[in-house]
Amino acid sequence: MGEHTCTQRANMQRLWLLVRRQILLEDPITTCLSPSVYDMICKLGFEVRESRDINSIVTQNGEVCWKAITDCVIYTQSAQALDYQGSVRLLGPVCEVIHLHLSSLTKGQFEIQYAPWLQWTSSPELFAEIFDALESLQSPAISLSLMKLTACLERALGDVFLLIGKECPFLLRDLLASEELAQVFGLSVMSVLRVFIGSPCGLNLRNVLWHGFASPHEIPPMYCSTLVVLTAGMGQLLKSYLQQSELTWAPRPLIALPDLEDGAVFPEVTQEVLSVLEEVMKKSTFILRTMLPYWEVALIRFKAHRFADCAMLLVTQLETGLRHLFATINKCPQRLLTAESTALYTTFDEILAKHLNDGEINQLPLFLGEPAMEFLWDFLNHQQGPRVRDHLSHGEINLSEFPKGITDQLLAFSTVLLLRFVDEELASVFKEKAAIQSLVHLAEGYSARFHPMSLLRKQVLSCEESIRAWPLLPLPREAEEARLEGSSEINACNSLITKITYELYHHIPENRCVFTDLDNLPIEKWPRPLRELCGIRVPTLFCPRAVLEVLTVLQNIVRRCSHVSHQVVASWVRRRQQWAEKTLRSRQRQNFVHMSHSIKLLSPVLLLILLLIALELVNIPVVHGKNTYEYQQYLKFLKSILQYTENLEAHTSPEKNKWIETIRLTHTALLRMWTFSEKKQMLIHLAKKSTSTAVL
Repeated sequence: MGEHTCTQRANMQRLWLLVRRQILLEDPITTCLSPSVYDMICKLGFEVRESRDINSIVTQNGEVCWKAITDCVIYTQSAQALDYQGSVRLLGPVCEVIHLHLSSLTKGQFEIQYAPWLQWTSSPELFAEIFDALESLQSPAISLSLMKLTACLERALGDVFLLIGKECPFLLRDLLASEELAQVFGLSVMSVLRVFIGSPCGLNLRNVLWHGFASPHEIPPMYCSTLVVLTAGMGQLLKSYLQQSELTWAPRPLIALPDLEDGAVFPEVTQEVLSVLEEVMKKSTFILRTMLPYWEVALIRFKAHRFADCAMLLVTQLETGLRHLFATINKCPQRLLTAESTALYTTFDEILAKHLNDGEINQLPLFLGEPAMEFLWDFLNHQQGPRVRDHLSHGEINLSEFPKGITDQLLAFSTVLLLRFVDEELASVFKEKAAIQSLVHLAEGYSARFHPMSLLRKQVLSCEESIRAWPLLPLPREAEEARLEGSSEINACNSLITKITYELYHHIPENRCVFTDLDNLPIEKWPRPLRELCGIRVPTLFCPRAVLEVLTVLQNIVRRCSHVSHQVVASWVRRRQQWAEKTLRSRQRQNFVHMSHSIKLLSPVLLLILLLIALELVNIPVVHGKNTYEYQQYLKFLKSILQYTENLEAHTSPEKNKWIETIRLTHTALLRMWTFSEKKQMLIHLAKKSTSTAVL
């Protein structure tokens, strides 16, 4: 095993040297825009030299004259589709005069003329910042403003859609093409928006910026100015529509991303780390020279406590750098550029995938290594992770409340990644610094925090901790001594619990087993191996569908167990107090006796389920070794446990309080577990069988 690992590392080292040498030798990349996209964004809008009167486009009180704008949008001869190139040419002079108009206003004049019409967006305060960026004439700030503007506009348009429609389209292009928005704003207005942000055939400003294709100098500021005015104009149209339709405007609240808590692996970024990053940025071949201004602005915004701005720039530029690596390693240089309208852009979805479109293995994950891939999946893809780029690009986040902790993680990861692409001697100098040494060590040992498997481990340990509190609850003496109906069934349950537990203990890996004498193991010590089992690292990258399906069922089981635990404790505390105060009626006292004995049974049963889940989790990669029939039977078994926990949750609720029934349910569930265990069809059995076969 050690020999194999060393060979792998040597191969990766050789690959890294080859890739680094190739990147150093290649000609400097001057643009990531394909020729036609470059012409569309940087040239077409300047081809028609025509003087337009701003008063025919915007009145003195800021009202947009839509006809002057929509008349510039033209269609193909068949009138079946937009003529995007022709429309951009005609819109160019309009955009130019709008930009000159905004540039001539003071901030106070801008707010008087336009602020009232921007209130319909999720973030009206954003537009004052955009005005400042346009006034500054700094290209990176204007590009960042346009990114925030398109995200904000998408969110606001989704809110408008929901005035009429039921489920908002996920993709912006589908949203802009919807009948619902055309009904509110008019088809011609939506066509204008599609030219700017809704189609790869048009300017497509949202996607070329959010996916990191456009360098700062490639985005004409006039397009940002124009989208500000168009947004105000749509606010005017929306007001008229609401007055006519008498509908109530109720935008969805923005979400606040939670801080990472135990999801963070890197410490807070210090000034020492920032200083190193500032130096590394200038030397690292991971960063395209044309994109360096974005990185510089990212650090400036971080120091100014503008954490969302920093995160936006980091995720887009990580995508740019990783796309460059992806294209180099997989020998497909054309994938570095924006694709033509007939093909898909190369985005994180392709970059971080296991396979290329043609079915070949994507070499980038092998090159980056599992820890780096796990980090990227954690922060970008996993549904229960921060999904930073998705939330930011769709305008779902309150930017002022963006957690510093997430930006810290992105900056720390970026520092380590960039260090891999600097001269070896320089890298070794930086790595001598204690703070950098620590970051590199943490990055190399990174494991998934937000993969369903990782979250399940946390659930198991949290649930076990909750159940461990049960024995601390004192039983009234009368309840201890009372005769219980169904005591023979309780004895049968206890016997089954002992048999199943002993069977499971024999499948705990030897180096993780904390007991040697299983025959004399007291019940209160049964949970002890859980922490050891949950500490075993299991590969999570590119989990097959079958594994994810099993994980979903297991997560639901533990969720139910946790709820049962909380219900039991709450009911017990309440009833125990009523018992002491002698406020229970006769029937309630009898029910409390049943409850006290039932609790004694439920505690070890739930711990047994957690032990079973922890063991199956360790062996979950072997689930693909089951044939279809075996897999379906296994899933059926897990769902029967889930059904048991669901019924247990219902019976232990304050509304039902059915404690005798829980004993019967438990006996049936334990019999099912023992029967299935005897068939040797659990993953612990399959893993042991595979190991035995391998030894033979």
